[in-house]
Amino acid sequence: MSRNYHKLCQRFNRLFQLNHATTFLAWDQAVMMPAGGNQPRANSLAELAGLQHELLTAAEVGEWLDQAAGESLSANEQASLREMHRRWRQSSCLPAELVHAKTLAGAKCEHAWRQQRIDNDWSGFLGNFREVVKLSREEAQLRQAASDGECDTPYDALLDLYCRGDSNQFIGQCFDRLRAELPALIQQVIDHQRSRESIQISGTFDVLQQEVLNKELAAMLGFDFSAGRLDVSTHPFSTGVRGDQRICTRYRDDEFAQSLLATAHETGHASYEAGLPELWNGLPVGESNSMCIHESQSLLFEKQIFLSRAFNQHFTALMHEKLPQTQTWNSDALWQSYTVVEPGYIRVEADEVTYPMHVVLRYEIESALINGEMEAEDIPDAWNDKMQRYLGIDTRGNYKDGCMQDIHWTDGAFGYFPSYTIGALNSVQLFHTIKQQNPDWQDRFARGDIQFVRDWLQQHIWQHGCFIDAQDMMQAATGQKTNPDFFLEHIRSRYLNEQY
Repeated sequence: MSRNYHKLCQRFNRLFQLNHATTFLAWDQAVMMPAGGNQPRANSLAELAGLQHELLTAAEVGEWLDQAAGESLSANEQASLREMHRRWRQSSCLPAELVHAKTLAGAKCEHAWRQQRIDNDWSGFLGNFREVVKLSREEAQLRQAASDGECDTPYDALLDLYCRGDSNQFIGQCFDRLRAELPALIQQVIDHQRSRESIQISGTFDVLQQEVLNKELAAMLGFDFSAGRLDVSTHPFSTGVRGDQRICTRYRDDEFAQSLLATAHETGHASYEAGLPELWNGLPVGESNSMCIHESQSLLFEKQIFLSRAFNQHFTALMHEKLPQTQTWNSDALWQSYTVVEPGYIRVEADEVTYPMHVVLRYEIESALINGEMEAEDIPDAWNDKMQRYLGIDTRGNYKDGCMQDIHWTDGAFGYFPSYTIGALNSVQLFHTIKQQNPDWQDRFARGDIQFVRDWLQQHIWQHGCFIDAQDMMQAATGQKTNPDFFLEHIRSRYLNEQY
């Protein structure tokens, strides 16, 4: 191995170990930690973030990168060096003081948000959030300045952190298509569903039995409980490392579908992480490609597998066993209840038809906010205007179900939201190809067999890590780049024709 490249591998492996510690401190903070531990935990996470930043941006790293570029490297090592340089460039443009300040401000804002959202306390939230916006704008401007003209606006520079390979222009074109066609399609679906018999799924469902059912679902979808665990958190999420995947869902005793959908979703995330190229573990090139690809995996497991009629037919027998109250409803009735389309306030509870408009709304607001075209105090009015226009919902005065509902902005994760809907488009397009190549897919799902899907994803997505960009991966896997047509046709087939 070339000398300078070897030094870089050692440094990035050290960063990987520090990130391991950060990962599980953050998991504990969200899942297990008592409220009184927030400030010391925030201090520890800020200290670790600062240390990682110092190690990554140290002068010798830049020198090693320059010198390694002239060394004799294999094609894979050149790809690895490219990702190291990308990671270094993204961090070296930020001073350590800004990284530290942003970590502290985010921890403070997120912790207070937990209660402020419950209290519908927008003014209290705004006091902390203004500082997060201020620091995020500083970050965006510094990243834009360091992009060598690749980023047209400050927001573009933040978008690149989550949607690499998918430019703001490309995402904007996809969203323009959805904005033009989806609102009318939503209304068509609602009108269609009014014509069918209404089925009310209600009752009291034991949470302990729901936990058992959710673990069974995760295992059925391929989650390895010898190398991971399922827990409860306020906001479902997935984190961890190879060999120790942590997924979280949440439960309510008056319904059971949301926990199952969340578990399927997070199992998709964890499956992608577990399937990344093990040979490159600890190096940037061996990590997940982008959140647009990451979300495509979670949404494929949630919407394309779990919500399919065939898989639901198989899963219903297990549900009847673990939740006896559900024996009143057959698999068709349950499927119809899962696929009801109804505009609502909450993004994470939205059906797959209305969900993209929740994301388009956030994309429009956060881009204006970071580019200085809107101030934080303007968000509630803008939110209400867009919710009324896209989904016909009034959110005036309802901050907890409106602009305070998401955790992402509390720590400055601006640019993340578009990945959800680009991920949804990708998931449908990938699954379309899987179905074409496996015409017996419904028969397999009806037997509970989804291993062929995992094998296909391992070959076409998971094993590639960051060796190729997202759109090149989509092109290689499906024959074309992300195309909203597949999603729009999927909505028509599932919700108007009630297929699969």
